[in-house]
Amino acid sequence: MLHLAVRMAGHRITALLAVACAVLGGAALITGTGVMAESGFRSQLPAGRLAGAEVVVSTEQSFSSGPDLPIALPERGAVPAELVDELAQLPGVTAAVGDIGFPAALVDAYGRVVPTQDPRTAGHGWSSTKLLVEAKVDGSAPAGTNEVALDSATAATAGVRVGDRVEVVAVGRAAAAYRVTALVDAPDAGILFADPTAVRLSGRAAGERAGTVDLVALRTEPGTEASVAAAAREKIKDTRKSTAKNTDTSTSTSAEADAPANLIVSTGSERGDIASPGAGAARSLLILLASSLAGVIMLIIGFVLASALAVSIGGQRRDLALMRAVGATPKQIRRLAAGQASIIAAVAVVPGVGLGYLLAGQFRRMLVDREVIPETLPLTFSPLPALATVLLLGLAVQVSARGAAWRTSRMPATEAVAESRSEPRTPSKMRARFGLLLIVAATTLSVVPLLSRTVLGATATSMAGIIGAIGLALAGPALVRGIGDAAGRRLRPSVSAPTWLAVSNIRGYALRLSGVVSALAMAVVFVLTYTLAQTTVMSATAQDTRTGTLAQQRLTAPGLGGLPAGTLAAVTGTSGVEAAAPVSDTTVIREYKQFGDPVVESGSAMILTPAASGVLDLDVRDGSLAELTGDTVAVSTEVARSPGSGLGSRVTLVLGDGTRVTPKVVAVYDRGLGFGPIALSHDLAAGHTTAGLDQSVLVRTDGTDKAERALTALAAARPGLALAPTDTGSGESLSDAPPTVWINLALIVVLLGYLLLSIANKLVATTAQRQGEIATLRLNGTTPRQILAMMRREAAVIGAAALTTGLLLSAIPLALLGIGFLDRPWPAGPVWLLPAVALTVICTAFITVELPTRQALRTAPAHALSARE
Repeated sequence: MLHLAVRMAGHRITALLAVACAVLGGAALITGTGVMAESGFRSQLPAGRLAGAEVVVSTEQSFSSGPDLPIALPERGAVPAELVDELAQLPGVTAAVGDIGFPAALVDAYGRVVPTQDPRTAGHGWSSTKLLVEAKVDGSAPAGTNEVALDSATAATAGVRVGDRVEVVAVGRAAAAYRVTALVDAPDAGILFADPTAVRLSGRAAGERAGTVDLVALRTEPGTEASVAAAAREKIKDTRKSTAKNTDTSTSTSAEADAPANLIVSTGSERGDIASPGAGAARSLLILLASSLAGVIMLIIGFVLASALAVSIGGQRRDLALMRAVGATPKQIRRLAAGQASIIAAVAVVPGVGLGYLLAGQFRRMLVDREVIPETLPLTFSPLPALATVLLLGLAVQVSARGAAWRTSRMPATEAVAESRSEPRTPSKMRARFGLLLIVAATTLSVVPLLSRTVLGATATSMAGIIGAIGLALAGPALVRGIGDAAGRRLRPSVSAPTWLAVSNIRGYALRLSGVVSALAMAVVFVLTYTLAQTTVMSATAQDTRTGTLAQQRLTAPGLGGLPAGTLAAVTGTSGVEAAAPVSDTTVIREYKQFGDPVVESGSAMILTPAASGVLDLDVRDGSLAELTGDTVAVSTEVARSPGSGLGSRVTLVLGDGTRVTPKVVAVYDRGLGFGPIALSHDLAAGHTTAGLDQSVLVRTDGTDKAERALTALAAARPGLALAPTDTGSGESLSDAPPTVWINLALIVVLLGYLLLSIANKLVATTAQRQGEIATLRLNGTTPRQILAMMRREAAVIGAAALTTGLLLSAIPLALLGIGFLDRPWPAGPVWLLPAVALTVICTAFITVELPTRQALRTAPAHALSARE
């Protein structure tokens, strides 16, 4: 049977090329997605400045809940400082360092801030140099309160040498003069203070984080890493038991809120996530991207592969029917079709897998360029994505090939031979009904944006379009046959021969035509729904932000790690300023129950004070932002719909450093799309962010030029401050799109390229299989000009039908999306998109029909018929 499959494949090269292209492109897409997913699970960040420590004790920088994937916690937690001395006594430990990171920045002689990798944690104590690998120190350790050491890269940028005096801004304090005592030649060494000075500056001597460090790093004797790590875990367990025993049960609730997150011990590659908690969140992003793409990619690949195999096996119906006539069983026919398809897939999947690995590398480079993931996060390459690709495509090829040969294999031999030259007279009613049912289901799914004005709700629009296109592919033959019959009844007797032939082909070969139309219609639906869903959400977000931002100016200090103390007071006292309020953001995890099952959601959250109502209009529906003090939060209307999350309720949240809190909801606002689902009170977030400083101040002025000049002068007089207008654009054009939108659009282009290439191959194969039909027409007296005219009319029908059905399938989902997000029955997006899609579809239809037809006309009719036989 395998030998026969190979022999048959040799005579159907054109159709099988379409199958090969579908498999090759599908293998590339699945492998690339698999590499991204595997990297999200297994890739590890470099240990960085913790490379010199074999064992690290820290708070857990991820949140796990049951079977769900861990959620990264970007804010640095706190570890009790007494653990440093306790862990230093463990056997095998040669040094124990309690590392502290805090905002610090060097100001050069011109008053400019010298850039560092992460100014929020650039400041450290001198003892942290023990963590650095092969650090070369030129000078002596800082000892006094006005002494500092610099890493050699920062010193070179500022033109500083040992003994020079420099100005340093630390933890929001005013710039102070320090003497440089040493230069440390090691990456990420930072700005180093005497240990007592670092404790005082970072607020670890008094305040909310008194008596804590960021982490405890242990250097060990050679070969003792595992034993030290095990001993450290036992020590942590004993400390936790002792703390729990000494905790008064009457104050257990408050103690739980104030207790640090669970401590963990990290070794080897695990240290990378501890060194850069924020960067570690990029791995979760890779998993989310891969999972969100997987469903759409599999739907499109399955659709394209099934269509290509239907064309390929459809061209061999006569061969399969004759085999049935000479005694082949239905099982043998299906096995033959599946074997032939598997041979082609095996040849095409190898270069496809290789292309997928290259595609993953290019995608990572794009993510890095758009600053979505850090440059230090590598991809993980292993055979697992290739193996998954082979299994998935092998299964898809087997199912699609056997399904395409099912009808021919089940028919009686005589009926199969009789039908091998034509299509079934009546399209399958069951297939048409199931297709219409899918279209109805897609229309129902389109309602989701009316119920949920979120990014997740908008994705229903794209899925509805794809499902509707699949329904069209199933119901297509019946619809095309009906259109062809209606057109045939209305033809005038004087119609030209090419037109009459084209209409006859539409009526007689509805299955063939509908397969091409549905494929092109899917391309139309895919581009319109995916692109316009992105741009509509972007426009609605910009509209929310623009309408809700009352402030005209935003003051930030990106190079300092946060705004210096006294900035808000200085801004408030500036002439022309009517209102000013600090605004920051962090990450929170919300826990609640939906239909009795626990649900965990993570998202961004604003940090606001009661004064925020003077610079922001969140469209508060219930409660007031004036009550946003202490243990309180404000939530969006989407969050408030969840059980137990309304006004006056207490919601369960996990802050960005892992601390669990249960604040009270004091306000419900409507502009959650633009400002996020949750707003924390400034008091609640205090002590739970890495920098501990406000990220920005929003300023509402009287609108005069004098006020703007006064704010500009204020920013210029203070090192590191940056003043920018809040209205930086409409936010509706692609030039204003955030990185995630550009990533999604790039993925759309890749998927569209695969889809169009597969469609073009399918059209070429379908037209090439009509050589016998074209030869018969020529022998009956039809001229080549008339045949070309006939084929062009068919191409016009294909293009027009694909555009019409694609637009109809997209119209309802996009209209409901517009109503849900923009309060109008049309989406937001570039005006050139629809003409570009129409031109692409028409050109694809005409070119892929015209070229094979001209090739067929170059072959003598008798030769074409003999070759077919």
